[in-house]
Amino acid sequence: VSMDLNSASTVVLQVLTQATSQDTAVLKPAEEQLKQWETQPGFYSVLLNIFTNHTLDINVRWLAVLYFKHGIDRYWRRVAPHALSEEEKTTLRAGLITNFNEPINQIATQIAVLIAKVARLDCPRQWPELIPTLIESVKVQDDLRQHRALLTFYHVTKTLASKRLAADRKLFYDLASGIYNFACSLWNHHTDTFLQQVSSGNEAAILSSLERTLLSLKVLRKLTVNGFVEPHKNMEVMGFLHGIFVRLKQFLECSRNIGTDNVCRDRLEKTIILFTKVLLDFLDQHPFSFTPLIQRSLEFSVSYVFTEVGEGVTFERFIVQCMNLIKMIVKNYAYKPSKNFEDSSPETLEAHKIKMAFFTYPTLTEICRRLVSHYFLLTEEELTMWEEDPEGFTVEETGGDSWKYSLRPCTEVLFIDIFHEYNQTLTPVLLEMMQTLQGPTNVEDMNALLIKDAVYNAVGLAAYELFDSVDFDQWFKNQLLPELQVIHNRYKPLRRRVIWLIGQWISVKFKSDLRPMLYEAICNLLQDQDLVVRIETATTLKLTVDDFEFRTDQFLPYLETMFTLLFQLLQQVTECDTKMHVLHVLSCVIERVNIQIRPYVGCLVQYLPLLWKQSEEHNMLRCAILTTLIHLVQGLGADSKNLYPFLLPVIQLSTDVSQPPHVYLLEDGLELWLVTLENSPCVTSELLRIFQNMSPLLELSSENLRTCFKIINGYIFLSSTEFLQTYAVGLCQSFCELLKEITTEGQVQVLKVVENALKVNPILGPQMFQPILPYVFKGIIEGERYPVVMSTYLGVMGRVLLQNTGFFSSLLNEMAHKFNQEMDQLLGNMIEMWVDRMDNITQPERRKLSALALLSLLPSDNSVIQDKFCGIINISVEGLHDVMTEDPETGTYKDCMLMSHLEEPKVTEDEEPPTEQDKRKKMLALKDPVHTVSLQQFIYEKLKAQQEILGEQGFQSLMETVDTEIVTQLQEFLQGF
Repeated sequence: VSMDLNSASTVVLQVLTQATSQDTAVLKPAEEQLKQWETQPGFYSVLLNIFTNHTLDINVRWLAVLYFKHGIDRYWRRVAPHALSEEEKTTLRAGLITNFNEPINQIATQIAVLIAKVARLDCPRQWPELIPTLIESVKVQDDLRQHRALLTFYHVTKTLASKRLAADRKLFYDLASGIYNFACSLWNHHTDTFLQQVSSGNEAAILSSLERTLLSLKVLRKLTVNGFVEPHKNMEVMGFLHGIFVRLKQFLECSRNIGTDNVCRDRLEKTIILFTKVLLDFLDQHPFSFTPLIQRSLEFSVSYVFTEVGEGVTFERFIVQCMNLIKMIVKNYAYKPSKNFEDSSPETLEAHKIKMAFFTYPTLTEICRRLVSHYFLLTEEELTMWEEDPEGFTVEETGGDSWKYSLRPCTEVLFIDIFHEYNQTLTPVLLEMMQTLQGPTNVEDMNALLIKDAVYNAVGLAAYELFDSVDFDQWFKNQLLPELQVIHNRYKPLRRRVIWLIGQWISVKFKSDLRPMLYEAICNLLQDQDLVVRIETATTLKLTVDDFEFRTDQFLPYLETMFTLLFQLLQQVTECDTKMHVLHVLSCVIERVNIQIRPYVGCLVQYLPLLWKQSEEHNMLRCAILTTLIHLVQGLGADSKNLYPFLLPVIQLSTDVSQPPHVYLLEDGLELWLVTLENSPCVTSELLRIFQNMSPLLELSSENLRTCFKIINGYIFLSSTEFLQTYAVGLCQSFCELLKEITTEGQVQVLKVVENALKVNPILGPQMFQPILPYVFKGIIEGERYPVVMSTYLGVMGRVLLQNTGFFSSLLNEMAHKFNQEMDQLLGNMIEMWVDRMDNITQPERRKLSALALLSLLPSDNSVIQDKFCGIINISVEGLHDVMTEDPETGTYKDCMLMSHLEEPKVTEDEEPPTEQDKRKKMLALKDPVHTVSLQQFIYEKLKAQQEILGEQGFQSLMETVDTEIVTQLQEFLQGF
């Protein structure tokens, strides 16, 4: 039923009004009603009528626009279910661009976005009149209409520019070349108007023309960057780009006439930044078209950033953009010739030549000196922040949110890039700066302290480039260590900078024997009176511990002091970010020294529950606590059992998918659960109870599934009987669901769990996983095509056949009914498939298991088994080849898989000591037939028994079914029996 415009308007208006209510009792039914109308023909025409009627309530109109926008997303495409009719779409398109006179800014923006959404789908084919209408409307004299049309023009251009398909790109190229000239003259017109008005002092007029300048520049940016395949061949485009430098200069000069703190200033700075964005985007998209602009861009940026030209007119964000422009030209891959100049394209060589001509020795030296002695200096604000909010200062320094756009990191990155590109020129410049700073600095001379801080910063940033030019070990002993011993309060910027600098050089060049001297210094600095110095020291400690030349023996004498001081620091700091940082350092230390940490962790173990409680609102801090606990449990081994009252509830919360925090905590929580099991000396009822979280986790079947399987295996090794009796039924259901929909690798993981259960508990295992075994049997009989899956099937079946014969018989009986076959016939098929696919098995344990399992069918007078005798012997001999190794001392062969209680593996210095789970697996292996039964002996006994059943002659004729070569090998292996 189509909505009639007039009668429906009143009803829809009433419901929209209810939908703006604060009262849910009114709001909910109204939303329901609107949802039902979404697919009703005529509904969007009614909405258009409502939001273009300026006499109605603003909130109601706003809502009408939002519903309209939502409708375009869902029902505008022809192929959408409940798509709008072509007739209605034609009326709506016309209605949207009838008059650009929306008085409310926010609604005007939404309508412009709306029109752009329709344009994305319909322009130009179904909506050829859109662009011509916009071009006419931006020319009108009426201020409001002109602005709204320009706003729409921008949103439409922006949307069309973002389309990526070749056909759409072609359409945009056509559009751009058709309207570029007009867009340029429009922008020039508004820019000239603005520049004339600046001196008038009429703020409203200035703002209005500036707004239009900004919008028309936004249109031009999209057309320039996305509208041409080879923009350098277009005179207008290149003319506009060259003109940017002139305009930028004019706008920067204007800033002298506009107050520092008002809307005009904000808009002006936005426009100036937009100019730089046009250049940066263009360079990014069309590096070779940018070549003619390289020199001008460099001259402009360098003069504003590194000479007095910029004084009084530049502002931070502009300097950042200019530095980005220099950096992008310096680093641009397109401008770097190959090692062999001849291999480079002429375009690359030309750009390279322009760069080389600009970056002369004097220019580079000046840039380097200015960066260090001007931009690297700590500012008044930074020093004040250091005093008033030391933690805020360190967070800011290491990359807070505003970090990306702020000046310091930008200057540091520019310095690194320029130094890397021109290091032969700049290394002597920096070395000379270092030379002038020998010896301690007068604490009264703040300026000298700050200059030294800046130079040290440069030496740290350029560590990799200075590798060959600085004897760091000498410098460390003679210059840096003494600096760290100056304890005056005003010297703290240098104490912080020096310990940071050492951290930068640790992995570059730092003699191992000097480590103890550094550890000594770190112990002192962790007791520094200044918090920033202590935090920076912790960071350098982490870099030292993480370095590949780290030696535990050098570190152990300092471990107790450092751990205690780090723990104190963790308690002193209050900001979430800093606590995370210090925890991270503690974690690294624990991870590195492993079990050596045991004597010192008492204090941390007592504090973590309190910190966990305090950090309820801070999930990232909780993640850091989880990581620390992972390393703690690994360090404590079996003693981690003492942590259970805190540890287990933490695991429970982190892995419970019905609790909101699991989104952040799940991955680390599962890891912690796993290491807790691996290090658990014995099962507890609480540890068993957490497993209730597993079933929903298996349903998620996400990237964490692998860890989940490891956890399940951990429980099987820890306490198979209790675990299987409590959880196997549910687990089996989850597994049956998973096996239907999971990848091959996933199937293997599921079956490995079953295999482990059968290995650990041959009696209970098959009963508990009984529903899965027919699936396995069927897979073997049907000759599963994936080798890894087949290998796992045979591993599972081998366990049942060898270790629980009774269960195997009942399974065979069940399958015979299912397949409607004789049991013997089915058994014969299974043996045949097993022999045929033995090569799918690569693990030595499973190969031996297969031989043992098939041999366990002997002795037998069953004709089917005798029929397959040859295959069974073939596999047994293959198995002997796998496991028999020659004992060099006696010259005899023995089964290398046999294990005895006596072998205790030696743990070397670097190896992790075995976990409790490793010990459990070892004990298990000592009961496993694969490791306790000699294959040689087993074959001998089975053949002897078979001979006794059949008698000499019967046995002889059975042996004749086996290939003579195989018989010869078998006799060799059985010599001495």
